[in-house]
Amino acid sequence: MSLFALADVHLSLGTDKPMDIFPGWADYVDRLERNWRDKVAKDDTVVVAGDISWAMKLDDSLDDFSFLHSLPGRKLILKGNHDLWWTTMRKMESFLEQHGLDSISFVHNSAVAVDDMAVCGTRGWFFDDVQSDHKVIEREAGRLERSILEGKRLGGEAVVFLHYPPVFGGQRCDEIMEVLHRYSIRRCYYGHIHGAGRRQAAQGIIEGIHMRLIACDALDFTPLLVEKCPFDG
Repeated sequence: MSLFALADVHLSLGTDKPMDIFPGWADYVDRLERNWRDKVAKDDTVVVAGDISWAMKLDDSLDDFSFLHSLPGRKLILKGNHDLWWTTMRKMESFLEQHGLDSISFVHNSAVAVDDMAVCGTRGWFFDDVQSDHKVIEREAGRLERSILEGKRLGGEAVVFLHYPPVFGGQRCDEIMEVLHRYSIRRCYYGHIHGAGRRQAAQGIIEGIHMRLIACDALDFTPLLVEKCPFDG
């Protein structure tokens, strides 16, 4: 069983907001499905780190979640900044159960064991908006800490997935980075960054943490195999 990851699938199968209008996104749903089926087996797990659906309400996201459910593997969903359909865990879990979407679950103040790893994470927050949204950042840092603590309890390496990058273009979200360092996190995967912004994305070893951008368009709409890598320091 393998662990894969990607973010920003931006599905709009039940709404009228296609991503095909953006450069590089032509036929992205077909490309994503083809690549996913080529890479992922039914016993694998795929983390989808936010920006799942353009739907405004949970009920309107059904076509998008049904599409994800139809793909191989277990899917672990995190929240992104565009996931306005996101509501309480009770309502979301009831929605999945009601529609038989049993290959999907949410990571929110929680962690999930996958072989010798624990999938941890939260949405995070925008790295350059510290002053106006300090309370939001503190809340996200707290959610990340709770997730990591649960991952530590489950055992294995706690691997962190975020929607927002903790470091970008010389900017740093201190609260999120402090949590990563406090718990000796060695791998952090994130999305949100598209287009020309990818040139400033933090990739490789950053402050002793291996970071990787997993936005769909940065991965050519192909789930990334999460591998154990040798680290320095």
